[in-house]
Parts: sequence; C-alpha cells; structure tokens
Amino acid sequence: MRLFLAHFLIVLAAWTVVIKYALPIGWALGHGTPLLEHVYWDLWPLVHVWVAWALLRRAPYVVALATVVAVAEVTIVAAKLTLFLLEPDWSMWRTNWFVNKLFVLSCFAMLLGWLVQDRAAARRARAATARG
Repeated sequence: MRLFLAHFLIVLAAWTVVIKYALPIGWALGHGTPLLEHVYWDLWPLVHVWVAWALLRRAPYVVALATVVAVAEVTIVAAKLTLFLLEPDWSMWRTNWFVNKLFVLSCFAMLLGWLVQDRAAARRARAATARG
C-alpha cells in the first residue's frame, strides 16, 4: 500500500500541475486572454511529491510528515468542497478544480487510513515480540 500511495501522490501532483497551471496557461495562449487569469496558485504539488519521496525512501520522519499533511489536506479540502457545494459553479475551471479536489481527498483519506492501520499493526508486532 505504501508504494501505491507514493505513486498515487506523484500522479496526483503531476495531474494537479496540469489542471492548475498547464491547462489554464495553454487555454489563455490559444484564446488571447491574460496568461495567468485562470491559474490556481499554490505549492501543494511540491508537498505531495515530498510525501511521495518520503514514503518511497522510508524517511525517518515519514509517518509524522504524512500524518500532518493528510490531516491538513482532508480538513482543507473537505471545507472547500462543502463551501463549493453550497453555491456550485460548474464552469470548466471550477469543475476541473472540483474533480481534482475529489482525487486529493480520496488520496489523503486512503493515506490516513493506511497510517492508522500501519500503526496498529506495528503496535501488535511489538507487543507479540515483547511477549516472546
């Protein structure tokens, strides 16, 4: 599951860059509109790649990093989706944003679930080893 989640995060980061940066800039170039008009600025794709790298390398801080980022992402995205659904805007830009957020939410909900399950398994293994 660790490898799946790491690769999911890499694909998610790449897709987010396309949705938030490449697509809006390409569209603007093709339609003669301001270049950055529909770009959604943030650094989350870099954070997603960092968590993926930490998962792949089994960095000593990976559990803490993944937990903090997953809790932050689930909280932020759930709040944003709730606000969006109260007054939805199904334009091309907001629909792309919405679909991206659904994938972000699913990825980090799975990551949180895995972290909880993995910690429980590690505790059981330590207890079994201690009992001898």
